[in-house]
Amino acid sequence: MGVYHRGFDGDAAGLPFRFGAKFQLRRSVASRPLLALPRSATETYRVGMAVLSVDLAFSRWSDLGIVLLERPQSPDGPIHCEILPWTDPGQVDANILAGRLNHLCGVRGINILLLDGPQAWKSCTNGLEHARVSERQLNTAAKTGLPGMVKPVTYRVFTEFCIDVYDALCRRGWRRLNTVPQPGSAPQRVLVESYPHAAWKSLGLKPLPSKRRSKISDLAAAYSALRTLIPFTTNRPPNHDQLQAIVGGLPGLALDHRNGHAARIVGNPPLREQGHWREGFIVLPLPPGKSLELRWLD
Repeated sequence: MGVYHRGFDGDAAGLPFRFGAKFQLRRSVASRPLLALPRSATETYRVGMAVLSVDLAFSRWSDLGIVLLERPQSPDGPIHCEILPWTDPGQVDANILAGRLNHLCGVRGINILLLDGPQAWKSCTNGLEHARVSERQLNTAAKTGLPGMVKPVTYRVFTEFCIDVYDALCRRGWRRLNTVPQPGSAPQRVLVESYPHAAWKSLGLKPLPSKRRSKISDLAAAYSALRTLIPFTTNRPPNHDQLQAIVGGLPGLALDHRNGHAARIVGNPPLREQGHWREGFIVLPLPPGKSLELRWLD
């Protein structure tokens, strides 16, 4: 079981709990058999709409940030974030992860799954040398080039892992986000690429420092600022990966509620080119009161 150690006092910042205080976590979802998930992860009753957001990682299961975001009443109602810690030993396998995410979404009736990681390689014809259009527009830290080429090169293993997760989910009936000019049917099993660093900026907030550099006080400050702008609750104190999953998952609710005032779509649509998936959209949240045109799912 995971334990948070004593740290920043959230009460002083108006938070509902103390960041870093001793906090016993329930047994991990992923540490149980796939078809025997705990009730909190498999409850099928839903009043409103929900999306699942994942901050991807491949080194350890405990590094995954997995959060179910639900707005039970209306597009303007409060958001509840259910944090699901998975702590299996060993390295994350892309196909096993895809199977578990697919199962979790199935039992919870979720049709929008957000993943923080590149979904495809760059197109040969996008006019850029080393990046997808979405990455250039957002000035991402890493650039996904032609198949097998990533800048910096140290991101290559992670990039290939992420693309494998998308592909494994597509084999299970999911599809990468695409758009059309006019509203269409309700979204069905759609994969959405998120980018938490840009999500903070899009909301007008200071991005959370990298996990290696982030302090408990940084985590508490970011949580408080986000919660002040967009009211939400969590079932336990989020760690760095889980807080990134929360901010990255916010535009998914806009897609689920068909709310054109709360999300921004960046980049070019995904396409197959020379046997590989290329390009793909990144979707960002918008602060309350700011509106950009949201092209709807086909």
